[in-house]
Amino acid sequence: MIPAESRPLISRYRIRSRGFLNAISGRREFEGALIRVGGGFGCIHPWPELGDPTLDKCLADLQGARHWPIVRRALRCAEYDEAARSRDESLFEEMEVPKSHATVTDPKMPAIREAVEAGFTVIKIKGGRNPEKERAFLLEAVEEFPALKWRIDFNECLTPEAAEAFLMGLQEKVRTAIDFIEDPCPFSETAWPALHRKTRVPLAIDREAAPHREGAQVCIIKPAIDEPFLLAEAAIAHRQRVVLTSYMDHPFGQAFAAWEAARLELQFPGITGICGLQTHHLFDADGFSEALGPWSPDFTPPAGTGLGFDEQLDALPWTRLY
Repeated sequence: MIPAESRPLISRYRIRSRGFLNAISGRREFEGALIRVGGGFGCIHPWPELGDPTLDKCLADLQGARHWPIVRRALRCAEYDEAARSRDESLFEEMEVPKSHATVTDPKMPAIREAVEAGFTVIKIKGGRNPEKERAFLLEAVEEFPALKWRIDFNECLTPEAAEAFLMGLQEKVRTAIDFIEDPCPFSETAWPALHRKTRVPLAIDREAAPHREGAQVCIIKPAIDEPFLLAEAAIAHRQRVVLTSYMDHPFGQAFAAWEAARLELQFPGITGICGLQTHHLFDADGFSEALGPWSPDFTPPAGTGLGFDEQLDALPWTRLY
């Protein structure tokens, strides 16, 4: 039996995105839950479209077996957060969070110009809704901003053949401007190396990232569901680059991802490069997102102890899960 003091409190939330966030999801409203265990906090923000259990299933798991990685990682977050709060310290003290790319979910030139003005040098866009339109956009963007690097996330919505056709249909100057293609199609230890050999474009694995995946050149780590040190050690062994990103979730979850990126960089200097930790601008603003400051490549640690947001967390209604 779980001791009463360790039984979580929850505060459900609903956040609304300013546009569609990827080629898989047609939603613009997203439900999640902040959890409080003892004196620490965590975040559960599932993406059922991408294979996660629903929020209700996550909460049922939280009060039961705690089987799902997204639940276990939220609990781990709460442990770290509680330890720092008990010492009246911020987890971000003396930590350097890596810079971030700009995540642009509706790729149009005004948004790219805004990102450049904000100081971003790497742009991540979501692909797969209209490949022909996306190909034309990339050509226009590369011609206007030849120094920018591009990351394109297809969320496994293409076949290997369609991914090859998309990449080989790009002009050479566009292909060389691509930093990597993320999840172009479902992972395969045969199809992915073949796609890389033919296109010479680095491939990044996200949804199916695991220590034994050798067929990618980049490993995407999402602390909301992944154990960063486990994947990072495997990536080093496979000579893969490492990029940590948020889960496009609540700002509290974003702060956890940023702290894990800083912690990983401290353990393995130089491993992370430019990450993807600035996604609060994708949603309507609230007190939590405003605490993260303006959209820029540099992460602004929220004020407070632990992972921050002391005032915002104190103002929330909390209910006992069971």
